[in-house]
Amino acid sequence: MSATYTFDVFSSLDGFGSAGGDWGGYWGKQGPELLARRLELYGQECHMVFGANTFRLFSQFWQEIEQNPEVEDPWGVAMHEQPATVISTTLSDPLKWPQATLERADAVEVVRQLKATSALPLRSHGSLAMNRSLLAAGLVDFIQITIFPVLTGAHGDSPVLDVGEDYDLELIDSRLLDGSIQELTYRPTQHVTL
Repeated sequence: MSATYTFDVFSSLDGFGSAGGDWGGYWGKQGPELLARRLELYGQECHMVFGANTFRLFSQFWQEIEQNPEVEDPWGVAMHEQPATVISTTLSDPLKWPQATLERADAVEVVRQLKATSALPLRSHGSLAMNRSLLAAGLVDFIQITIFPVLTGAHGDSPVLDVGEDYDLELIDSRLLDGSIQELTYRPTQHVTL
C-alpha cells in the first residue's frame, strides 16, 4: 500500500498563500485552537516534502529562530523534527535541517518513489508550484487548506490553487478553529468532461 500525500496550505479567503503589507504571520488571526490543531497534525509521525522556495523560506526562518527561540510555535518545532525530502536543483548539501535529504530529480518521480516506499504519511506545507505539478500528476491524496478570515486583494501574494486544470473535490473533514478559521480537507480527482 502506498503512503498518502497531503498538500497542506494556508490561504486567505480570496485564495492567496501570503500577503505583504502589515498582515504578519497567520494574517494576525491565529488563536489557541489553530495552534493546538497544527501541533496535533505535526506531532504525529510524517515525512515532510519541500520544494526549494519553501525550504529556503523555512531555513531562513529557523536561522532567525535560533537567535530568538521564544517566538517559535510548537507545531513548527514538531515539523522541523520530522524527516524531510527537499526537491531542488538549486540547493546544495549540507542542508541546515535535521533529517533532511536533498533530491535533484523531478518532483513527480521523487514523490512517486516516496509514496511507494515510505512507511510514514507524506505531508507538504506550502511549496505551491511543486504541489501544483504533483496534483496534475495525480499524486496528491488530500488537499488540506486552512482558510483565514481575510481578503488580501491589495496585498495578496502567491495564489494557492492556480492549478490550470479542473478538479472535483470530495470533502473529507472540516473544522472551525478559534471561531473564524476553517480547516477543510478534500480528496481531489481530476474532473472528467462527459
